[in-house]
Order: sequence, then structure tokens, then C-alpha cells
Amino acid sequence: MKIVRKASAAWTGGLKDGRGAISTGSGVLSEQPYGFASRFEGQPGTNPEELLGAAHAGCFTMALSLILQEAGHTAERMETNADVTLEQVEGGFSITAIKLTLRASIPGIEESQFHELANKAKAGCPISKALNPEITLDAALA
Repeated sequence: MKIVRKASAAWTGGLKDGRGAISTGSGVLSEQPYGFASRFEGQPGTNPEELLGAAHAGCFTMALSLILQEAGHTAERMETNADVTLEQVEGGFSITAIKLTLRASIPGIEESQFHELANKAKAGCPISKALNPEITLDAALA
């Protein structure tokens, strides 16, 4: 099976004075504004790193759901946050780290099995596989 998802970005102007808009094929994002100020200065609007973090958190959590199910467990609730670190390095900017923070309520699971399965999901989710930065995981049962 091969699935192709689509997204687009439009940009006008220079780096600091320019404006952009991001859209997704599903229509969930439609011409959402982004620019230098929202990416580097903390101003309102989205940015590629935030979107990557949302995608990674969602992918990881879904992968863990499958892995838990295969091991005979079902989560009551899982919440994953992703901290995506963008740093200036030699040659420009780079995403240097992603920290996934998972808080989960999973009846009947042992702590050691929980960590084993969470790390398996971290390594195996498609977004993790597509990325090269150090990806860490802080997982805890509620």
C-alpha cells in the first residue's frame, strides 16, 4: 500500500518582511499564516517546527496504540507533547533534537513493559524514521 498526503506552502517577499501560508490537502489547514516572526520571534502564527512536532507526537502516539494492542493492552488515555529544537549551527539552522513527553494511563501494564513498548514506538513510527536528530522520550504512567 502506498499513501501520498499533500501539503503546500506559499511565500511572498523577503525572509524577514515576507509572508507565507501553509495548507494541507485535507483542508485542516487552509492558508494558515507563517513567517519569520512566528518562526524565530515567538509571534502568533504557525511554523514548520510546530507542525513537525504535532505530526511526530500524533504518529508516535498512534504507533504506541498499535504496539500496546498487539501486547494485549489498551490505553485509557495517552497524551504526547513534542519539543522541537531549532538551533543555529555551522551552515545555517537545523532541527537538532526532538523531545517526546508521554503521559499515559494504561490499566494492567508493568512499568518495564510500558517503557519497552514506548521506546519501540519511538523508534518505529514513520515520522521518527524520517528524521535524523536525537529523539528522546520521557514516558510515565499516570
